[in-house]
Amino acid sequence: MGNVTAVTEFVLVGFPNSYEVEIIFFVVFLLAYLVTVLGNALIIVLVYTDCHLHSPMYYFLSNLAFIDISVTSSVVPKMLANIMSEKKTISFAGCFSQSYIFFLLATTGFILFAITSYDRYVAICNPLRYPTIMTERVCSQLVLGAWMGGFIWILPSVVLKVRLPYCGPNVIDHYFCDSAPLLHLACTDVQLIELIDFVLSLFLLLSSLALTVVSYAWIILTVFQIPSAQGRQKTFATCASHFTAVSLGFGLSIFLYVRPSQMNSVHLNKILSVLSSLMTPLLNPFIFSLRNQQMKEAWKNVLHNCLGMAKEARKP
Repeated sequence: MGNVTAVTEFVLVGFPNSYEVEIIFFVVFLLAYLVTVLGNALIIVLVYTDCHLHSPMYYFLSNLAFIDISVTSSVVPKMLANIMSEKKTISFAGCFSQSYIFFLLATTGFILFAITSYDRYVAICNPLRYPTIMTERVCSQLVLGAWMGGFIWILPSVVLKVRLPYCGPNVIDHYFCDSAPLLHLACTDVQLIELIDFVLSLFLLLSSLALTVVSYAWIILTVFQIPSAQGRQKTFATCASHFTAVSLGFGLSIFLYVRPSQMNSVHLNKILSVLSSLMTPLLNPFIFSLRNQQMKEAWKNVLHNCLGMAKEARKP
């Protein structure tokens, strides 16, 4: 079937508009991208430099921050380049590579969400056994398993799509090589592959969400048994940032991808994809920093050290 393919590149429509509006889009998306990369990179640096954050929860958080940087970097730079270019194209290999990397990272992120919720469950519901259960080796194995799971989960679907015949048209009404608009450019019946995508997305998202919900249900039951109101508030505050990020990630992705056909609302899909691939990674550093006391203390220590170094530098 690959011999039938005549398309060597695809055109990414993006957000067609007047030149002035496209300049505004470029500036807004560029600023959002820079803040996303900077904010998540600072979280990674903070976790690995502050000894108070050397725990499984923050180890998983730093991996989620790395995924946020990578997800955004897989689509936004190409989108920015296309906004400023008259020829808004991407090669055949580049398109499928972008699609695979994006969904690999997203899948790994959802598995890590479930792992992080399990970590919080063990920490709150089994605090005495927590150090023996969530060892450094176990945490590393869980993260490696998340990456391997994402790699294996996405690969069959992408291989099937690459082998489809693409003989034209080659215009993708999106700002990146999303699965549904790319699939519907194939010159053959794609209902089976569309069904496979739907089943894979449904199982991944709902199974990860189920594990997360069950973990938090046990956490809530345990927290209500804490006699001290201050203790309950402190425990809830520890989990609030993770729960907020999980709600954003799962909510948008379920609405976007857990549908038998995703071609009925192309423009809505583009807007939701921007929220999922750019706005959520942008908000996550603020969510984790502002809702987590240990992160706020780490930020204060960093600022204090920076101010101290600045004062020392000014001395003659």
